Amino acid sequence: MKHIFVVDDEKNIRDILQKYIEREGYKVTMFSDGRNVYDEMLRLKPDLLIIDIMMPHIDGLELCKKIRTASDIPIIFVSARDGEFDRILGLELGGDDYLTKPFSPRELMVRIKNIFKRMEKNMLNVPHVLKIRDVVIDLEKRYIEKNGQEIKFTTKEYELFVFLAQNIGKPFTREELLEYIWGYEYAGEGRLIDDLIKRLRKKLEMHHSTVVLSTIWGYGYRMDE
Repeated sequence: MKHIFVVDDEKNIRDILQKYIEREGYKVTMFSDGRNVYDEMLRLKPDLLIIDIMMPHIDGLELCKKIRTASDIPIIFVSARDGEFDRILGLELGGDDYLTKPFSPRELMVRIKNIFKRMEKNMLNVPHVLKIRDVVIDLEKRYIEKNGQEIKFTTKEYELFVFLAQNIGKPFTREELLEYIWGYEYAGEGRLIDDLIKRLRKKLEMHHSTVVLSTIWGYGYRMDE
């Protein structure tokens, strides 16, 4: 049974989400703030977190940064702030999705299921190990390394990197990549893909990898053969 953490200081939202999540057959643990979430995550090892950004004691963005030091567990942000800057910042810090309050609990459940489906699909891909230039991808373990050293990617970074690696040499538009990574139309936010590519390139450069992610001007991106 999948286990989901919900971290939100609004009791009515926690109550509504608990009802919907349990109805879908998932286990849920509720938190009214972020103070104990990191330690409980290490202890209980949940499968996904839903985190409010504006909370007392420790806000959602700070909590996300702390979690990302130890885990690439999927994180969905929920927030009353709907500006582009906040969405981009949340995703830059390692969030996998972002919903603005008020939101439909049904839409949230669809996004949760999409994340789980993509994770399961990646694990079912054959072969289980891909080698792209000097990088090795273990799909079963969701592990990427170069010369025995792990390259740590967030969930979305990993999904985009693996997708391009499995379609090496083929160009994709930003819209196609958005559809694959998020599983639905993301309001034309092509900048989200630009940001993911930028982060992937930075991490590859940090490890002195020869993998090349090329920009197809006026179109999109591809991973070169």
